[in-house]
Amino acid sequence: MKQSGNTILVTGGGSGIGAALARRFHDAGNTVIVAGRRRDALEAVCAGHPNMHAMELDVESAPAIDDFARRVLAAHPGLNVLVNNAGIMRFEAIGQKRDLADAEATITTNLLGPIRLTDALIDHLARQRDAAIVNVTSGLAFVPLLTTPTYNATKAAMHSYTVSLREVLKGRVEVIELAPPAVQTGLTPGQESRPGYLPLADFVDEVMALFAQEPTPPEILVERVRFLRDAEAQGRFDATLAQLNDMAARARQD
Repeated sequence: MKQSGNTILVTGGGSGIGAALARRFHDAGNTVIVAGRRRDALEAVCAGHPNMHAMELDVESAPAIDDFARRVLAAHPGLNVLVNNAGIMRFEAIGQKRDLADAEATITTNLLGPIRLTDALIDHLARQRDAAIVNVTSGLAFVPLLTTPTYNATKAAMHSYTVSLREVLKGRVEVIELAPPAVQTGLTPGQESRPGYLPLADFVDEVMALFAQEPTPPEILVERVRFLRDAEAQGRFDATLAQLNDMAARARQD
């Protein structure tokens, strides 16, 4: 992926990983559009960054995504990089009958959202020079956290979807998967300072160094996530599943 001179759209750009990446992309010499539901959060991210722009987007709504695609291309016809980062993570108890609202919202936001937005922009991106799509998944796509089953499933689905998209768009649009480990963000309550989670600044430093490699790796994997990504291939899936869930349970107790 070209490092500067892009026009980059980052969904979920009002906080966490999205906001941090957006600022770093801007500082590297790119025009950046941050999109999300909360206008105030988006404008706070853009403050002091002259080539950053805020646009509201509700990724749960198919009509809203279509309308957003028209608006963003009208305002930024040079758009050539899409970062599908918006996502939610909800804790669920799947061992008993329950209200499925959290599961349904997670699927709509984490899976249908990026599929719909990619579809709305794909014809435009395929005509652009140096076009790229970055799909943010998770280490939990490869080894699940038992308390967030639908989140894990959506990220596993996006991993598979990204593999297919990469092959179909080969030679036209670069397709990259970014799979974070547990990072100190506001994704879940208390996560910003949870012990054992990777500090956001350290995560983004490592991610930007990986993006700068030539060629850019098809999977952006910081060292902390490799124990999940490689668990099955290295024949230690069951042990890693137990270790991950034990670590997560202890971290939430601290």
